[in-house]
Parts: sequence; structure tokens; C-alpha cells
Amino acid sequence: MKAAMENNKAAGQFELLKQKRFLPFFITQFLGALNDNIFKNALIILIAFQGAELIEGDADLLINAAAALFILPFFLFSATAGQWIDKYEKSKSIRFIKLLEIVIMLIAAFAFIQGYIYLLIALLFFMGAQSTFFGPAKYSYIPQHLKVAELVEGNALVQMGTFVAILVGTIMGGVLIAEEQGRHYVAFCIVLFAIFGYLSSRFVPLTPSLNKDLKINWNVFSETVRNIQFLKTNRTVFLSVLGISWFWFLGATYLVQLPNYTKTILGGNEQVVTLLLAVFTIGIGAGSLLCSWLSGKKIEIGLVPLGSIGLTVFGIDLYFSQPETVATTVLGVTEFLTTDNNIRLVIDIVMTGFFGGLYIVPLMALVQQRSNAEHLSRVIAGNNIINALLMVLSAIVAIVVLSSGFSIAQLFLFVAVLNALVAIYIYTLVPEFLMRFLVWLLIHSVYHVRTKGLDNVPEEGPMLLVCNHVSFVDALIIAGCIRRPVRFVMYYKIYNLPILNFIFRTAKTISIAGKYENETLLNKAFDDIDDALTAGDVVCIFPEGKLTADGEMNSFRDGVERIINRQAVPVVPMALQGLWGSAFSRQKSNILYRLFKGFKSSIGLVVGEPIEARDVSAAMLQEKVCILHSDTL
Repeated sequence: MKAAMENNKAAGQFELLKQKRFLPFFITQFLGALNDNIFKNALIILIAFQGAELIEGDADLLINAAAALFILPFFLFSATAGQWIDKYEKSKSIRFIKLLEIVIMLIAAFAFIQGYIYLLIALLFFMGAQSTFFGPAKYSYIPQHLKVAELVEGNALVQMGTFVAILVGTIMGGVLIAEEQGRHYVAFCIVLFAIFGYLSSRFVPLTPSLNKDLKINWNVFSETVRNIQFLKTNRTVFLSVLGISWFWFLGATYLVQLPNYTKTILGGNEQVVTLLLAVFTIGIGAGSLLCSWLSGKKIEIGLVPLGSIGLTVFGIDLYFSQPETVATTVLGVTEFLTTDNNIRLVIDIVMTGFFGGLYIVPLMALVQQRSNAEHLSRVIAGNNIINALLMVLSAIVAIVVLSSGFSIAQLFLFVAVLNALVAIYIYTLVPEFLMRFLVWLLIHSVYHVRTKGLDNVPEEGPMLLVCNHVSFVDALIIAGCIRRPVRFVMYYKIYNLPILNFIFRTAKTISIAGKYENETLLNKAFDDIDDALTAGDVVCIFPEGKLTADGEMNSFRDGVERIINRQAVPVVPMALQGLWGSAFSRQKSNILYRLFKGFKSSIGLVVGEPIEARDVSAAMLQEKVCILHSDTL
């Protein structure tokens, strides 16, 4: 019965959307993103296809200038916004921001009706300023109302909702502006959705300030510098922010250039532009949503390298899938989809977005988890500053590349190759990403892992995990399933295995030896365990002290009692099932049979309830693990 309840809970992908702590907030941010994209896409298509009738000027230059103007406030005001959101109650701040949106959209409605393109471009700056303040409120709200185990799901839903809003807004903006009275339709919609956004914000629950005594520094420039310096104090968070910002560099390049790419290279009309923007955002939304399922309700940063690989592969193929010649007539959606190999091009755009979703969600959740809650809004603000800088850089790079005589398709190829170089650089700086990717591949390709009782591992605080020892990859299986980072205590000969040693070192594994092999290393291991538990880490040991040679559990040694005597922390028993006989175990059967048996074999990890330190003994833990080992999944 308990297992069934856990499975139902895990299956509740959209459960948060039924809860008051999340739903009003989700609707509010969804409507904001929807409105932004109706406005922006309508304006871009207006400039690209009708601009010659309303103004004089180069369409490429105006579109890139408009993109830069929208993101400039993120660079200028994010530092102030982060302080403001940290200092004041967030639901009240969100309502005030949504009121400003109504004012901006009323002016924008007037400008659309009158055809004042330059005024619309100027209003992009104020829209960007409004979004600058909403960003820190949005991402600092999430961890205040969601548990750690819900962070990936919450961020996945927000990212999915954001890109569904982009999709719907893109379609609406493109379809409406192409109508005979399109400017009037757009004007009506942006005001209506701004009002609805404010009404939904009134139901966002109270979210108290965690730093009421914060004194705001109104000097934008000094606070911006201080914000960046503050970000650098946490290396993993800072490099994650750089990764997020790089995603927005790529996203801005694709989203801004697709309209003119469609018109000048693909020969498509406004509806084809809308189609390509739509499938790109569908891809991102699908990747974001699938990320929650692939992560197993934990922050799985191993998906980030997978996202990078996909972004590069499909970004490069996007260049090679372009038509050899531009159509002599303007193509509608039907003609476009039946011309040359345009289906391949559409697939490239969808998959580029899909892998972007896999890439961005874990990074955002990681920033929220590893940042101090009292400073999270300022961390998000610092993130927005760097995001804005990279998006401005995207516009500059696009202008320089296109002005130098290169095509938009060549620009796409350039940024796809550049993405591979940036990814390699970041993963050499933070090998934890690559390590988690290798672990993720192991438990999603070689093995099919079933779990039970993962919720028995508390979300925070020091604890000791104990488990039976069956194979050389036990630690990798456990690391891939437990939702918190785990530090393993491992026999030094396994620790020193080629290739695996990279993973173990990156995961801060503690190497240990027997008393008669290397007593110095043994004592150092116990000191390292003590330090890790003092720091609040999760430590995992294999009390048998060696791999099983016959599939039966060896006797638990008393090292676990020595650890508990030094640090009285809770102990969580676990049992691995189904690994005996795999290629990584010590079974002496035919190696080809073992390799075949190991591929996609079903294994299990059963986690028991925590045991208080005062009740712990080696014999009792062995009995508990034996019971878990015989449990059915």
C-alpha cells in the first residue's frame, strides 16, 4: 500500500497546479509571459512585413535594436530589483508590478492603433523594466513555497508554462497582426491580459520578506558590481548562472532572427514565421516538462551536458537543412511544409528547443537550491544582469555577423559551434556536471532502476546511509537515485579504478583502506567522514567492507558504530537488488552472458526509515538491510 501511495505521488506531475501556493502565481507569470510575447511578436512582424508602409529604416537593424532595447533594463536595473524584492513582501510587490503592466499596455494599445512603431519600440524598454522586477520575485517565490524535492517540478512547470505562453503569444501576435484590423486586435488583447494578470496576482499567497532590514543601495552601477562579486562567492552558482545566461544568448539569437530567416532564406510568409517560432517554443516547453520526469524529482544536473550536446547537434544540422534556393513565390504553411526538406528543418528547430529545455531547468533549480534564501532575489538579479549582458551581446554579434555579409543561416551555425566550445569550457571548470551525466547515462541506459522509499532520506541535515555491496557501480546507482548529493566511503582499490576514479573524485568520495593495509588512510577516512557529517552532508558507507563474492551479504563491520560514536546522526538503511550477476559484479560466469544480462536489466534500490543514532549497531543494521533486500518493488 505504501509503495502504491509513493508511486501515485511521484506520478502527480501536475499536482502543484491544484494548490493555492502555486496556481495563482503560475497563472500570473503565465499571463505576463503571454502578454510580452503577443506584444513583441506582433511588433517584430509589423516591422518585418509592414514596416516599409509606416516608417523608413532597415528592418534588420530595427528588429535587433528592438531586442536590445527590451533587455537593456535587465542590465541596468536588476541589482536594484533584487534588493527591492528581498526587502519587501513578495505578493504585494508582484501586484504592484502587474499594475505597472496595465499602464504600459494602455499606452502600447494606443501606439498600435495609431501605427507609431517608434513609440512601440520605446515602450519595449519599459516592458523590460517591468519584467526586470518581476524576475527576482518569480524565482525567489518558488523556493519559499516549495520543498527541495519539488524544486525541479516547480521550475519545470514554470519553464513549461513560460514557453507555452511564448508559443500562444507568438501565434496570437503573428496571427492577429496579419489581419486587416490586426493592430486593433493586438491592442485589445494586450490590455485585457494585463488586467487578468493583475486579478490573478491578488490570489498569490503572502510571501514574507526574509531580509526586512536590508538597506537598499540606489546606486545602480556600484550595486551591479557588488551583485556580480557576490555571485562569484559561490563558484557552482556563478558558473550555473553563466550557463543559464548562455542559454538566453542562444535563445535570443534564434527567436530574434527566425522572422527574417523565414522571409529571406525560406521564402515563408507571416504564418510560417509563427509556425517556426511556435515549434521552437513547443520544443522548449516539452523539454522542460520532461526534465522533471527524467530527474526523478531531484535536481539532476547530469541532464545539462545532454542538453548541450543536443543544442549543438541540431543547431549545426539547422544550417545544413536550409533549402538550396530561395522560393520565387511567398510560401504559406502548406506550401512550406511540402517543399524540399523543410520537415527536417522543422525537426531541427523543435529539437533545438527541446534540448534547451533539458539544459535550463536543472541549472535554475540548482541556483535556487545552493543559494542562501535571504539573498536569493539578489542572486536571481545577478543572474538577470548576466543574462541581459549575454542577450545584448547576442544582438551585437548578430548585427556584426549579418553586417559582415554572412547569412542568418551562417549565424545559426556559428552559435551552434560556439555552444560546443562554451560547454566544454564550463564542464572542465565544474566536472560535477560531466560526472552526473555519466551517472545518469548508466542508470538510464545500462540499467532500469526501480526505487522505493526515497522520501525516507530527509531533505536536509547530516545523515549516514548504509547499504549492501554487490558491484563496482553500487555508488553510481545510489548517487543517481538519492535526491541529495552523497559522499561515499569507498575501498581505495575501487576508488582508483580508471575512468571511474574521475567520477569518484568529482563526487568527493572518501577513500578508505583496511587497518593492516594502510592505517594512516583508514584514520584519515574516519576524520573526513566526521568533517562531512559536521558540515551537514549525506555520507554513504558499505559496512561489509568488500564486494560480495557469492551474492550473499557479508557480515557488517563495526566501522559504522565508530562513525556514530563520533557523530550521533540518523542512519538510513538501504538495499540494492538485482545487481548480482551483472558485468560489474564478481560472479564468475561467462562475461558475454554477464554483459548481456546487465544491459537494461531491472535493478532496485529500497530505502528504509531513518534510525536514531542511539539505536544503531552493526548487527541491527545488517538485519534491517537483509529485510529491505527481500522486499518487493
